[in-house]
Amino acid sequence: MLDNLNTHNEKSLALTFGKDEARKIMEKISLHHTPKHASWLNMAEIELSVVERQYTKKRIATHSYLAKELSHWKERRNRKEETITWSKIAFCGSIFLLLNVSD
Repeated sequence: MLDNLNTHNEKSLALTFGKDEARKIMEKISLHHTPKHASWLNMAEIELSVVERQYTKKRIATHSYLAKELSHWKERRNRKEETITWSKIAFCGSIFLLLNVSD
């Protein structure tokens, strides 16, 4: 999984390792780029904030206990089909809202 940095491609591998080696590497891997607008990242952050709010108030003694608790949390959340609500606000719209709020 890669972000959209301009160096994350076969051409960069060829510059680093040479064309033949880059071709061999590319046969072994599959590049998957994240969406340019990265909305999936915002949604992941929202999900993590839900976990954080629920689990930072109690003591978690061990890593294995935390893993078990998070597994149960995920199963419950999936079983209930709980979702998050997220919408993308255009940059210009954000500026307009900020200007209106300060008036």
